Amino acid sequence: MKNVDVEIYLSQLISFFDKNPNDFIDLIGSENKELFYEKVKEQCYKNVKNGEDATLTRNQLLEIAFSIKNKDKDKTVKVIDGVYQNTKFGKICLN
Repeated sequence: MKNVDVEIYLSQLISFFDKNPNDFIDLIGSENKELFYEKVKEQCYKNVKNGEDATLTRNQLLEIAFSIKNKDKDKTVKVIDGVYQNTKFGKICLN
């Protein structure tokens, strides 16, 4: 069963990245668009099922991006709230 809020959010997200392809390349890379959108859709439906807003948080988007970029890596990436992100490369400041 489709959720209207999820479909609108996905449509807006796809439209944004179509208009700003460099932002998508910075986030994910030039490949894996379909995989990214599929994972976003799955997370949106999880949010709705848990009674939350359909839109993804910054941390959820980063977790999806890291999981796609590091799908062949053995280490996991932990996303923390705040300005600093812990990655396998060390702490990254999002300032």
